[in-house]
Amino acid sequence: MIIAVFNQKGGVGKTTTCLNLAAGLARKGFNPLVLDLDPQANLTISLGCTNLPVEKTIASFFLDKKPLDPLILKLDDGIRLIPAHFELSKVDTLYGKTPHIAKRLKEGLLEDALIGPDPVLIDCCPMLGVLSLNALFASKWLLLPVSADYLSFMGANRLDRAVAVIENALGRSIRKHVLLTRYDARRRFSQQIGQQLQERYGDRLCKTIIRENVSLAEAPLYAKDIFSYAPHSSGAKDYGDLTEELLQRGIIEEALQAS
Repeated sequence: MIIAVFNQKGGVGKTTTCLNLAAGLARKGFNPLVLDLDPQANLTISLGCTNLPVEKTIASFFLDKKPLDPLILKLDDGIRLIPAHFELSKVDTLYGKTPHIAKRLKEGLLEDALIGPDPVLIDCCPMLGVLSLNALFASKWLLLPVSADYLSFMGANRLDRAVAVIENALGRSIRKHVLLTRYDARRRFSQQIGQQLQERYGDRLCKTIIRENVSLAEAPLYAKDIFSYAPHSSGAKDYGDLTEELLQRGIIEEALQAS
């Protein structure tokens, strides 16, 4: 099971979601593989991996055609990470017009037999370019975090149209689910965005809502996920609930079928 976590707008909780969903799955006994495809490497940093040479990161997979398996870092919490590097920012310029470049990641995962019983999560960069296309081409599921603000909602609408084009090229559908993040029930506008998402996406909108919570912002400063940093916080409850919900939506069944 491969899940791309993507939104073209920054600041919507994309990396926070990828980090804490991976941690939630690890707590359930999985050994999730997390790929950081954002040149900013925020997920890599949040997991405590800093100052890595480029040859130890996924940048070397794209730039030097190195295999993925030797790049995996096995972390203490059960998460496996393929880290990012700023050199990823060169990929679009170098390979943007290369035929079939969007299939490179999927081919690499298959070659190294990294698609198996454990979920693969991909933290995408916030733009629709070569890196994000690789993530979408490789994935069966798309998790789209949308923060409770107008610009994020409009960004989700634009991504809908882009995904439709990609699905046509793939000849298959990408199972998309939308996650409402940074929700503050005291703000009427947050409630309005929630209602609009429900009307637009129906059962594709996750029942779990990620509430605004300062602990979610603080945890990466200590290279911790929310369960380790603030296990009794609303953030830990929400991401625990999200993990359960996504498992009930089919991750466990498909993981078992792949094993």
